[in-house]
Amino acid sequence: MDTLIAIVCVGIGATIVMDVWGVKRKYLLGLSPPNYTMVGRWIAHMKHGQFYHQSIKNSPVIKGEQTVGWLFHYLTGIIFAAVLIGLWGDQWLQNPTVGPAMLVGLVTVAAPFFIMQPGMGAGIASSKTPNPGSARLHSMINHGVFGLGLYVSGLATKQLIEL
Repeated sequence: MDTLIAIVCVGIGATIVMDVWGVKRKYLLGLSPPNYTMVGRWIAHMKHGQFYHQSIKNSPVIKGEQTVGWLFHYLTGIIFAAVLIGLWGDQWLQNPTVGPAMLVGLVTVAAPFFIMQPGMGAGIASSKTPNPGSARLHSMINHGVFGLGLYVSGLATKQLIEL
């Protein structure tokens, strides 16, 4: 049970770190935060059997899509934390190290590159966007920040569990 609680704490914590970065990058780089409402629209359309969109922005709005998007975003963070802890075990929770956290964080960029972006109409690794190179770079940075968030959240969770 402690491991499950730790996974949830690490996943939520890492996702919060990623979200804080999403807000900060607007001021640092002039880039808007990710729009999880569009993710929610994509997920919500799956209920109706539609998994691919020419452009998710042009797909019909679905009631509750913003909530669905944010819940999916945090659930995904928890799942990726479970992957980290599943691969490195409770030993990682007892002594979090940055290497495994960064590796998992960076590898998770495969999900948007090969599943989400194509499904939402942006092409594989943002190939159909106006500036694919920039989009790819920012996806890598975001997932690197998520990896750092896994590490920092692992340290914080360790401290909480020891209390």
